[in-house]
Amino acid sequence: MRILAGLFGLLAVSCFAQPAGQPLPAWTAGTLDIHQINTGRGNAAFLIFPDGTSMLLDAGDGGNLPPRGTPPKPDASRTPGEWIARYIRRMLAHDASPVLDYGYLTHFHDDHMGGPKTLSKTAKGSYKLSGVTEVGDLLPMRLMLDRGWPDYNYPAPLTDGSVANYRAFLDWQRKNNGMEVARLQAGRNDQIVLRRDPARYPNFEVRNIAANGEVWTGVGVNTRAHHPRIADLKPAEYPTENMCSLVIRVSYGKFDFYSGGDIPGVHRDGAPLWNDMETPVAQAVGPVEVRVLSHHGNRDSQNGFFVTSLRPQVFLIPVWSADHPGHDVLARMYSEALYPGPRDVFATNMLEANRLVIGPLLDRLKSAQGHIVVRVAPGGESFRVIILDDSAETYNVKSIHGPYQSR
Repeated sequence: MRILAGLFGLLAVSCFAQPAGQPLPAWTAGTLDIHQINTGRGNAAFLIFPDGTSMLLDAGDGGNLPPRGTPPKPDASRTPGEWIARYIRRMLAHDASPVLDYGYLTHFHDDHMGGPKTLSKTAKGSYKLSGVTEVGDLLPMRLMLDRGWPDYNYPAPLTDGSVANYRAFLDWQRKNNGMEVARLQAGRNDQIVLRRDPARYPNFEVRNIAANGEVWTGVGVNTRAHHPRIADLKPAEYPTENMCSLVIRVSYGKFDFYSGGDIPGVHRDGAPLWNDMETPVAQAVGPVEVRVLSHHGNRDSQNGFFVTSLRPQVFLIPVWSADHPGHDVLARMYSEALYPGPRDVFATNMLEANRLVIGPLLDRLKSAQGHIVVRVAPGGESFRVIILDDSAETYNVKSIHGPYQSR
């Protein structure tokens, strides 16, 4: 047993110690990996839980084209869905039959889920391959979680082409491949769980924080409705798609990771206060080690209370446009008046236009280009941030940051 323990320890150390210029070391049991995949076309993240359970978190195929948008990565020879699936297969090379235990969509926008395009290929099920439908066509997916199943009618019936295509994908996958589908329910911690060896990692949890404006209170599985009743609103006043985004917190020992789709927190002049989703979410989430910026750091996000409450050591910015992030957003993130101490910011892309407008604040980024991997040590006591080359499928390490100590 001592020999086995020693071997496990060596593997755990080696997965962090790979020098720059070499491929990312493989995931090992007990490690939590969080990959922010850069295709230049929207959000895509991939998680490997400590027992090997896997989860796709968004798979975008949308956004602006150059010069206002970022160029496709590694290049335009494949679609974002193909690149994402190939990336995941590489990171699941330890698994003889790679499968996605969970698919998860924060909300129904093309830069998070994909959408049918003129050149999109058609699958056997007659749906178009784009974003999540393409990844799900290339990799088996056991359970799909979204905010709309089964009726897709909040706050009003969702009938646009992207959602219709996605629902056709779900129907075919359920009938032919045994995929399950469920609506994420705020407050619960039993919808996304370890599937391989849960007893070995009792200090791991995925908590559903918010869905469709329903927000966890922090007590048991209780929630409160932050949006008013739809019956009391006019159609023009309905919550936007971004306001309905799913929010989760992934915890492993002392380590916490936050992902919240595109929820807004800085509302427009004259808009009702409930349009701010960040404040009630922040009250439920509390401090975290790592967080993804809501809405790519757009100017309507990252309000002061939200930044102060989550106070991360590391910010991750998925960028696909020249307005990601906003100047004031970045200033709040770096402000030690909002919370003291160091914090590091990493972005998947950064356009020259952003640098011209924002200036010196962007010089403080720890990395401005590449896939971002957060690798959490067994038990969750510490973590590193590893930047991978996104110009080819070598996935060579560009830089390693940390270790950071979980608080």
